[in-house]
Amino acid sequence: MRVVAGQYRGRTLVAPRGGSTRPTSDRVREALFSIIGSVEGVDVLDLFAGSGALGIEALSRGAASVTFVDSSRAAVTAIRANMAMVDDARPIRVMPTDWQAALRAERTAGRTYGLCLLDPPYSVLPRIAGRIGAALAPVLSDGATLVVEHQAASGPVEIEDLLVTARTDRTYGGTGITVMRIGASG
Repeated sequence: MRVVAGQYRGRTLVAPRGGSTRPTSDRVREALFSIIGSVEGVDVLDLFAGSGALGIEALSRGAASVTFVDSSRAAVTAIRANMAMVDDARPIRVMPTDWQAALRAERTAGRTYGLCLLDPPYSVLPRIAGRIGAALAPVLSDGATLVVEHQAASGPVEIEDLLVTARTDRTYGGTGITVMRIGASG
């Protein structure tokens, strides 16, 4: 697994030990960032970060900051190892906690993000899709982009409680990508 483009192009990334993490393939990351467009100067939230490959790809392409969230010790270890390899001075935080606690903390701190990368285990997404939108809404800036990686066979994903103003769905083999532009919720 390598960084696809930008400042860190070609750098090799490590994946967490064990089989619980499904790293996003280089091909899918390249397609995903092609759909998103420029992330220059954007604050990024990488939920269910796994190896951190998506957030690191955003940093490589000019993101202002990245906050990585994952509750797995193996994932947090991999993220920290990958960040040590890129040695970046921009604001980078690793939150070793679950998505609910992380979003509560970010809301309380008043932090907002212009890009949220949501790549939960495929079995988890159906259980959280009805709840995560309400928790995400306060931490997404107006016009933010939400990217959801999911199992292609499950069809397009729906995240409730977010005002979606534009949407793109793509399939790459067994992987589905849904990119949503989020408007003001109130």
